[in-house]
Amino acid sequence: MRGETESPSPPGDGAADAIPPGAVRVRFAPSPTGFLHVGGARTALFNWLFARRHGGAFILRIEDTDLNRSTEQSVQTILDGLAWLEIGWDEGPFFQSRGVEAHRAFARRLVAEGVAYPCFCSPEDLDRKRQAAETAGAAWKYDRTCLRLDSAEVMDRQAVGVPAAIRFKVPEGPIAWDDLVHGPTTFDSAVIEDIVLLRSDGSPTYNLSCVHDDIAMRITHVIRGDDHISNTPKQILLYRAAGAIPPRFGHLPLILGTDKKRLSKRHGAVSVTEYRDRGILPEALFNFLALLGWSPGDGREKMTRAEMTAAFSLEAINRKGAVFDEQKLEWLNSRYINDLDPGCLADRVREDLKAAGLWSAELESPGGRRDWYLRVIGTLKARSKVIGDFARDLRPFLSDEFDYAPEAVVKHLAGTKGGGPAAVARRMRDLRAALAEAHEFTEPGTEEALRRLAESKGEAAAAYIHPLRVALVGTAVSPGIFAILTLIGRERALARIDRMVAFLETLPAVQV
Repeated sequence: MRGETESPSPPGDGAADAIPPGAVRVRFAPSPTGFLHVGGARTALFNWLFARRHGGAFILRIEDTDLNRSTEQSVQTILDGLAWLEIGWDEGPFFQSRGVEAHRAFARRLVAEGVAYPCFCSPEDLDRKRQAAETAGAAWKYDRTCLRLDSAEVMDRQAVGVPAAIRFKVPEGPIAWDDLVHGPTTFDSAVIEDIVLLRSDGSPTYNLSCVHDDIAMRITHVIRGDDHISNTPKQILLYRAAGAIPPRFGHLPLILGTDKKRLSKRHGAVSVTEYRDRGILPEALFNFLALLGWSPGDGREKMTRAEMTAAFSLEAINRKGAVFDEQKLEWLNSRYINDLDPGCLADRVREDLKAAGLWSAELESPGGRRDWYLRVIGTLKARSKVIGDFARDLRPFLSDEFDYAPEAVVKHLAGTKGGGPAAVARRMRDLRAALAEAHEFTEPGTEEALRRLAESKGEAAAAYIHPLRVALVGTAVSPGIFAILTLIGRERALARIDRMVAFLETLPAVQV
């Protein structure tokens, strides 16, 4: 990544040779009016993969010309999100607002060349005509009132300072391109009104600024969402008017929620930073987004960046919207967590432990509890879906202060199925004695002691294992109970059984 820079100057004459042959140049151009949406992140990711696949350049351009909505905080959120996902840019970030004068000059040049013209129609006049058409049940587009003005009238109005926008005169005929995702696509220019290039206050519009900067940056491929497809015919016309060869366009289908509607806040988190804060690993979200509408074609779901880069192609992108399945994201995240070294995981969970009041410096000290702590993390990681699961599941190991989950109490302690609290308390007293006398407090040694006890009582081992799990960690599910026993240690385990027995003596039996 490089430091921020201003929008570059366009080529002197906008010639068609502005795009050098054989050099892929793509851009991600977000508007800094909010967070980095997962849809925007996927667009950036696909551009990045395409550039890396072809040895090209990935450019970051911040389209901050909407000064009323653009904020520095949003810019930083976008930069932070891309950096967290490790989607690095080769050039930029360029800030479009710093090229406003060049954009205005571009519009004036098109007027001088006779393909654009000043429009003096006020917003009120345009709204009145539009409403009249709607009342009559007719579609309306700009009627070219100002195009019919003679040059003398135009000069007179300009001389007295009548506010004027600049419009591009849309030529007749179809506008076609071979979309890299959807294939041959055609728009009839008859449905496109003359494009506003500069507003009456002199501010450039999106289409003008976008085309100017794409020419200046020598963009060869524009890969963006389907919501931009209506802009593409307008921009193709502006490229041609500028004497530039249009880039290749590819429009990505939108990301959908599980109800098959466009992904939004009602479906849950949609911000990249929200997923970061929820404990999703950047490599897992990168992998998940890459496969959201694209597939390598061989069924692989967990892939390295190198594998994705080698396999990526725009032709393999599905033309239909992809469903954002959070359960699948968590499943993929759990696979990445399980592949991480315990030491790496320890670094990633540190802040969560500090926030939960569970952190201690001795957990990192080679002479302290680090080896034991890493064994605990190694035991827990197979059941962890997100990084936040570790702070929750580490509590019984790092502290003796934890609650019994209500559902675990009902199912394994108070229910009459197990004989009720009195019967469970009797088993726990017997188990305490057996574990206290176990010759070796290891996984095989503790398992042998428990199973020998159950067999001697004519009971199933599960009748002892389930309440023991609640006693040790407070929940009905956990990693292997004998691994937990040895990690907690004999003294702490016996104390927790004592605590459980005291708790059981206060419980009434309930029907389950």
